[in-house]
Amino acid sequence: MPNLFTQPIHLGLGATALVQPEFTGMEWYADYVERYPDDGKEGRLMSIYTFTENWDSWEMHPAGAEVVLCVAGSMIIHQEMADGTKATVTLGTGDYAINPPGAWHTADIAESATAVFVTAGWGTEHKAR
Repeated sequence: MPNLFTQPIHLGLGATALVQPEFTGMEWYADYVERYPDDGKEGRLMSIYTFTENWDSWEMHPAGAEVVLCVAGSMIIHQEMADGTKATVTLGTGDYAINPPGAWHTADIAESATAVFVTAGWGTEHKAR
């Protein structure tokens, strides 16, 4: 039985939902984009993670918005928008934030937080925090 914690879902063209290979680390994302070249920026990756520490990097999705849904605990999302403005959003259980296309974002975790992500993964970039 697939488990979202280990096997994300690709939401693709034609309203498809496809189980992905087990997540193995950051290199997994490059392989993901190569698996669905025809979906381009319309494809979405659905995943879930539990965090116990602040993120050590920033990320940015140029192809589309990302939804971050906190399902347990709390987290603080820091955003630097493409136009240079900044925002900080505190999420508790059931709260969500939207990272607009081109917004760099990172998160602080007080104790523990679990979040579901629906991400436009095409062209995702990372940089050190």
